[in-house]
Amino acid sequence: MDADARLFDSLGFQWDRSSVNREIPVHDVARAVWRYQRSLPEFVWDAAVLEGNPFTYPEVQTLMEGITVGGHKVSDERQVLNLAEAARELVTVVKSGEFRLDKATSDRFHQIIARDEALEAGHFRGEGSLTLTPGVSLGEYGRYLPPQTVPGGENLRQIHAEGLRALDDEADDPFEQAIAYFLFGALQQFYFDGNKRTARNMMNGHLVSHGIDAISVPAARRVEFNRAMVDFFRTKNGTEMFAFLASCHPDLSFL
Repeated sequence: MDADARLFDSLGFQWDRSSVNREIPVHDVARAVWRYQRSLPEFVWDAAVLEGNPFTYPEVQTLMEGITVGGHKVSDERQVLNLAEAARELVTVVKSGEFRLDKATSDRFHQIIARDEALEAGHFRGEGSLTLTPGVSLGEYGRYLPPQTVPGGENLRQIHAEGLRALDDEADDPFEQAIAYFLFGALQQFYFDGNKRTARNMMNGHLVSHGIDAISVPAARRVEFNRAMVDFFRTKNGTEMFAFLASCHPDLSFL
C-alpha cells in the first residue's frame, strides 16, 4: 500500500493531493495569534451562524464584551459564549506552546464548545454511559452513519490515533494536515454533537501554531459550506472541501 492509500485508509476519505494549495504564507506564531485575536468576534459569529444561531454580528460583539443581549433564547446565548470561550482558550493554548493535534486537546475544546448541547461533552462516544450511534442528516440524501458507538470507546480512540499517525507520517504540510483533520473529525463524529465546531477549532489551532492565519467560514457562505459538506459525507472525497476552505483563508480569499 502506497503512502496516499495508507493516509486515505486511515482517515476514511480521500482527496486530490496534487490540487492542495501549498503556497499558503507562513508567518511567525505571534503574528498569527494576533490576527486571530483581532478577528475573534467575526470567528465566533461565523461559527454561530453555521449552527443556525440567530445572533447578529453586533450582538455577538456586545455579548463578548460582557453585556447581555435581550430577545434571544438562553441556549443561543450559551452557544455564542461557549464558542467565544473556546476561541480564547485556543489563544491561551497556542501562546503557551501546549497546542497539540491530539485527543486530549480535542476533548478540552469539545468540553467548552458543546457542554450545553452534546451528550457527555468532553470525551468520545462510548467513553461514558451512552452507547447510541447518532447519524448526520443529509437532507434529501438520507443520513450518514459514522462508526458505531461501542462501550468504552476503544474503536474511536483507535480510529483517531491511526488517523493522527497517518497525518504525521504521510502529510508534512501543516495546511494540508489542518484541513484533513477538520474533515476527519467531521466524518468520524467522535462526539455526540459539536464535531464540526470542535474540529474547526483544532484545525485553526494547528494552523496558528505553525504561523498560518486561521480560517473562518464566512456567514454569507453558509449554504455553500453545507452543500459541500453533504457532498463530502456522501462521496467521502474531500477535494471540494479542501478548495472551499482554502478559498476562505484570508490570504487567498481575494485572489
